[in-house]
Amino acid sequence: MAVFPSVGRPRRPFLLAAAAAVAVLLHALARGADAQLSAGFYSSSCPTVHGVVRQVMSQAVLNDTRSGAAILRLFFHDCFVSGCDASLLLDDTPTTPGEKGAGPNAGGSTFGFDVIDNIKTQVEAACPGVVSCADILALATRDSVNLLGGPSWAVPLGRRDTTVPNPADAAKLPGPDSDLAGLVAAFAAKGLTPRDLTALSGAHTVGMARCVHFRTHVYCDANVSPAFASQQRQACPSSGGDASLAPLDSVTPNEFDNGYYRGLMTGAGLMRSDQELFNNGQVDSLVRLYGTNPAAFSADFAASMIRLGNVGTLTAASGEIRIDCRKLNS
Repeated sequence: MAVFPSVGRPRRPFLLAAAAAVAVLLHALARGADAQLSAGFYSSSCPTVHGVVRQVMSQAVLNDTRSGAAILRLFFHDCFVSGCDASLLLDDTPTTPGEKGAGPNAGGSTFGFDVIDNIKTQVEAACPGVVSCADILALATRDSVNLLGGPSWAVPLGRRDTTVPNPADAAKLPGPDSDLAGLVAAFAAKGLTPRDLTALSGAHTVGMARCVHFRTHVYCDANVSPAFASQQRQACPSSGGDASLAPLDSVTPNEFDNGYYRGLMTGAGLMRSDQELFNNGQVDSLVRLYGTNPAAFSADFAASMIRLGNVGTLTAASGEIRIDCRKLNS
């Protein structure tokens, strides 16, 4: 997986400027989220939860620099199934298969569950039976992005955890060979726009992909830079070597910045689904915007993460507050 910068790296000027420019917008989005979600949901019942999550994530990224991208991937793959309800965190049982081995989640492509377990253990010690696994994952994702140099945002909270995994829908997650029309349709099905699609795809500024997921693109597609394709073929043979890894962002693979879009603009999108965002289509202009204006990317990414975090949430009496994120309470 990816090698990320160490925790505590000084924030770059564009991120500081972006944070100042969009603070009001992001707080407004947090207030305007699902009526039963609120950034201050735990202000009385568990006021220490933010500090606990931040401390554990800081240590996790320091111990294993792959952790940030791993948690970010978990959040996407959780929200894109039945909603942001921690369904992905459930282990298989003898009678009920979970989502961890379904579709793009199979083969160990999702990990970081132990980090969420660690956070949950510490949160339960401070506030037993109060904070959901879905909210812990949302907070950990925000902190992962920020610790890797990206923006921060107020996370609307108050989600509850599902009692039913959905492996069938997990198998339908957008794949690495998706075209733009398929990606737009998949995001629209979740109430997200092409702008959200383009901004959220910037999460690929960190992390790695396996050869099996980008082989077809670098060997067969015409919209890939010949020099970039040649470079990737050295690590990804035409047959075999399926597990070989390459960074999704070849420009600045260790930083959460706008290098992903700069790569797309030169034909250096690692997977077909990446380069589809800059292929004479409807979101080319957004890729240019984010590739040349890092503050615009920072602002739009944070706003789109809030919208993604509102997809399919369970609140009030729905679902449960799991004591162990890997299994149902009963």
